[in-house]
Amino acid sequence: MRIIMLGAPGAGKGTQAKKIAEKYGIPHISTGDIFRANIKNGTELGKKAKTYMDQGLLVPDELTCDLVVDRIQQDDAKNGYVLDGFPRTIPQAECLTAALEKLGSKIDYAIDVDVPDDNIVNRMSGRRACLKCGATYHIVYAAPKVEDVCDTCGENLVLRDDDKPETVSKRLKVYHEQTQPLIDYYTKQGVLKTVDGTAALDKVFQAIVEILGE
Repeated sequence: MRIIMLGAPGAGKGTQAKKIAEKYGIPHISTGDIFRANIKNGTELGKKAKTYMDQGLLVPDELTCDLVVDRIQQDDAKNGYVLDGFPRTIPQAECLTAALEKLGSKIDYAIDVDVPDDNIVNRMSGRRACLKCGATYHIVYAAPKVEDVCDTCGENLVLRDDDKPETVSKRLKVYHEQTQPLIDYYTKQGVLKTVDGTAALDKVFQAIVEILGE
């Protein structure tokens, strides 16, 4: 089962991807995780990716595609995988389709977690992060025990630059310009399925399970 998660930044596709990975025993492959690992380790690729991410821009296609194709050929992805955050553009999708064809493989489902922009701006601006231990919170949905203090290590929590309303609006604009066409691309391939991302987390997941099968 080879699955792509689509949806705007903050739509909750990452959370759903993790739940899918757990239920079906396949790896959750997030380009964000691949980038973060490279940034943390100070690789050249990480430094390049960081300059784009800090400005709320997408990392260039060729830089991303090679990483992903390499990752999906690893042993743990033999029975499938959930791709989260890739492809983001038509060129990336075409690169992925071509690479999978060479491997005698294809995408089975592209699941679009659909959430209106206004909901996303409200969701993201409520996020808080601990820069010391990496824990994340939400002032409405997952508040820390003490306001603006990390439960785990006691450091002050911050609103990260990429969660500020103006950055979120910029990311959504980039998303609509570059990623929205993927909806059409995967519809034409006959693999697109849409779920209502404004529902409760468990309901969204239930809708996805109904698509994928028990």
